[in-house]
Amino acid sequence: MVEEKRLDQNLYSTYLSRINSVLDYIEQHLAEPLTLEELSDVANFSRFHFHRIFSVFMGETLSHFIWRLRLEKAAVLLANDSKKTVSEIALDCGFSSPSSFSRSFKKYFELTPLEWRKEKLEQSNLDQEEGNYDHTHSNERKASFPAPIYNRSVEIMMRRTNMEKMGKSVTIKQLPETDVAYVRYIGPYAGDEKLFETLFNKLCAWAGPRGLLQRSDAQYLIIYHDNPDVTEEDKLRLSVCVTVPKNTRVEGEIGRMTIAAGEYAAARFELDSSEYGKAWDWLYGQWLPQSGYLPDDRLPFELYPTDVKSECEDKKVVDIYLPVKKI
Repeated sequence: MVEEKRLDQNLYSTYLSRINSVLDYIEQHLAEPLTLEELSDVANFSRFHFHRIFSVFMGETLSHFIWRLRLEKAAVLLANDSKKTVSEIALDCGFSSPSSFSRSFKKYFELTPLEWRKEKLEQSNLDQEEGNYDHTHSNERKASFPAPIYNRSVEIMMRRTNMEKMGKSVTIKQLPETDVAYVRYIGPYAGDEKLFETLFNKLCAWAGPRGLLQRSDAQYLIIYHDNPDVTEEDKLRLSVCVTVPKNTRVEGEIGRMTIAAGEYAAARFELDSSEYGKAWDWLYGQWLPQSGYLPDDRLPFELYPTDVKSECEDKKVVDIYLPVKKI
């Protein structure tokens, strides 16, 4: 009975590893044509079975998943990059024509792309004028690191009176390409401390025996694949990560991905454990419009430095990395 249960768990981990490989591939090639044949080869499943397996694991069909990610990426670009035309965004997100993109966008968001862009621009201007940081959907984000690792809180935020002061620590950094091992989660995560404890413990249980946690340059990150203001809560994806040497072998539920090289705005915060999303809102809504930069099409992440500690017992240190490009 024990052997049978172990076999089932091993089989599940193998399937999950292959599905994660497909998710990473789709994210990296979203602007390109993606076929069932191509993706089933990435997953190493037969073309006959792959679609059904994907649907069981993801709760939606492969075609709907790709369609949804393209639209959600487009929604973010429309809101953040006013210099790009609707036609350019449509092609960047893998749509065959601006007309098909517009029809799909309105079907999903109930607004045309231009209506969406206008609404988001007006909201952004209002937030800047009023100092409005109360974005309920996005400000309840992360929970905390488990005590055995760092005893560092992940759900962190500064009080509004400290925003401008802390914002002065934003610097532009050129980061090299970085490999990370990850544990992935899909679903709601806001304020769920036990969830993050489980994810980090699972990652460390794998990395520890392999000597990856003892490395002097090991760093811990959380990568966010979706914008919580755009993606439905039960479909949000995140990856809890540790940096690893290139070509590190992974297995089962542990995947490996590469953080793209490039320019990042690195904002260091020393924060309490209340309203973490407000730090992200400040970076996007206050610092970014005045910075001379636009957000770039790479994944943002949080980094938890091990070489610095807050002098205040109820505050933690976190670096938020936002990919940027010059206007």
